[in-house]
Amino acid sequence: MVPKCIVFGSLNGQIRPVFTKLAKLQLKQDFSFAIILGDFFGDGSTEDELEDITALIQGNIPVACPTYFTLGNRPLPPQVVEKIEASDEVCPNLFFLGKRGTLKTTDGIRIVALGGTMGETEGRSKPESNASGKFQPTYSESDARALFGIHQTDILITNQWPKDVRLGSSGEASGDKATVPSELQCIADVCATLKPRYHFSRSDGAFFEREPFFHMPTEEDQNVYKLTRFISLPSFGSKKAIYAFNLDPTAPFPSSIPIGSTISPWSAAQSRRQMLPSQSESYQRYAPSGRDREPGHQRRHKERAPPPGPENCFFCLSNPNIATHLITSIGNESYITTAKGPLPTKDFYPSLGFPGHMLIIPFEHSPTIDLIFDPAIRASTFAEMQRYRESLHQMLNERSGGKLGAVTWEVSRSNGIHTHWQFLPMPVEKIRSRLVEMAFKKEASNLEYSTFKTVPTPDEIHNHHMIDYFRVFIWTPTPSTEAEVEGDNWSAPEHKGVWKTESGEENVIIMKILPESRFNLQFGRQVMGKVLYLDERINWRDCVQTDDEETKDAEAFKEAFKKHDFAMETDE
Repeated sequence: MVPKCIVFGSLNGQIRPVFTKLAKLQLKQDFSFAIILGDFFGDGSTEDELEDITALIQGNIPVACPTYFTLGNRPLPPQVVEKIEASDEVCPNLFFLGKRGTLKTTDGIRIVALGGTMGETEGRSKPESNASGKFQPTYSESDARALFGIHQTDILITNQWPKDVRLGSSGEASGDKATVPSELQCIADVCATLKPRYHFSRSDGAFFEREPFFHMPTEEDQNVYKLTRFISLPSFGSKKAIYAFNLDPTAPFPSSIPIGSTISPWSAAQSRRQMLPSQSESYQRYAPSGRDREPGHQRRHKERAPPPGPENCFFCLSNPNIATHLITSIGNESYITTAKGPLPTKDFYPSLGFPGHMLIIPFEHSPTIDLIFDPAIRASTFAEMQRYRESLHQMLNERSGGKLGAVTWEVSRSNGIHTHWQFLPMPVEKIRSRLVEMAFKKEASNLEYSTFKTVPTPDEIHNHHMIDYFRVFIWTPTPSTEAEVEGDNWSAPEHKGVWKTESGEENVIIMKILPESRFNLQFGRQVMGKVLYLDERINWRDCVQTDDEETKDAEAFKEAFKKHDFAMETDE
């Protein structure tokens, strides 16, 4: 049977009422254990509280199930400290976890506690005795760091909140006094390191339950998204001061991102996943020429190098070394550039006069669009990137007289650097014959990748429940005559998943990138090179142009795109 657990907010000396409540609930629920957050005891200023403390220590207030507590803002009463030191318990079924402690219950649930508030302990330069540091409501950063070595953690208890825990959340604290405790970086570090299933904290009058957040998979757990639920309870007697739940410590973590969850607020800082060589190569192609080191040096250091931050990312506009001559349009949330080492040459599509191989890049420095923290920015970024794509479609349709469609592909990987879409013109007949779609599926099969799935409707684009995936948008202008449709596999009834867009028709296919597969980030270019019989140009390094050639291609594109470029629109 799955263990049942119950958690109470700070008691502040309400000893008898809470254990009376627990006894009634225990008869119906049979809890495995209970946890009390924050301050168990009050300030000891009333006779009633002193009588209850004495009754509790003497065992005259029954505790219905094993109950654990740590420190809040106040030190423990002297008589309670004396009893704990003498018998390791306050009374039968009531146990002190310590200011910094761990415990494994009989059900196999590991509880980790860091009680008290951040501050230098008196006499910190001297070793702490059991009678001083263990019961004082202050801790240091070293106390927090001492917990980092704990591997399995089911429940984390802290008296203060982790810094930025509300980042990326749409929830708000609620209650009679909706104030929250201070948020500390060291608490965030503990939570991000331990990755508990539940993290409980307390506040005076506010209840806050954040959306569950997942932690990035690691090399040890490559297909595991550990999930944490952060919940803060107000003091006992307030609304929502009691929280009951089931917890199976043996339950596996999800292998895909659960619906309704967000990325860990600290994921960007905590990500230490190594880059695959192919990722580094893909990134380096946007670095200024002359920065490549000798191959042996790269092999020695590539795996240890951390992913570049915004200041060193050649997709971030804030980088002073960004290749600005490739940029052709800058919107509010994203921008587009010509590709370095484009797959087609400028003469490949005579109606264009430029390669047409473009990149649509979001401003946000994020490995995937799905991992952009702020939900509003995430939505507006995707919408603007889609708008850029639609504008590119309109430009192609006009320039080619309906003879060119387009393929846009995206590599979404949680251990990537800076996500982007690659856009490539494609002859209409290759799309409407389904050659493009089948080429992706065939090549994936040859490489033993996952199977591509068709996205049935535009509304399902975001409902794929994956974070590591390869996605392809295949667009073609609507045929202008019935003759163009004759023998057309694209519009056949059995070809599901084709929908109308503003400028034509579209089909989207998606493939999950499995953690055990060494995915080639040039997969999209490889498939397109074969479809266009440009096998000799599949490696972008074989297609590098001079700065002058790149500038001319960018200028030619801007001239063709300017009437469709919404970023150039001005209010009258």
